[in-house]
Amino acid sequence: MDNQALVLKLLDEVLSLGGRTRQFNRDTPLLGAIPELDSMAVVSLITSLEDRFGIIVDDDEIDGATFQTVGSLTDFVTAKLPA
Repeated sequence: MDNQALVLKLLDEVLSLGGRTRQFNRDTPLLGAIPELDSMAVVSLITSLEDRFGIIVDDDEIDGATFQTVGSLTDFVTAKLPA
């Protein structure tokens, strides 16, 4: 499973989207477009990304652009993975 598929699976689980992420692609907007993705959900999602991918996300690394689209979130996670 590629990183985007894993990110989508995690989004679906953490936000309880009931499979809606099957319709998502790289350009699907997230923050501001999905009501379930509120500030508390962002915290849960970051924690889940850290657990699932074995990464550490510092507070100063996160801004709105990270959660702009599925692609921006996937790119962020991919950049955090060890080479």
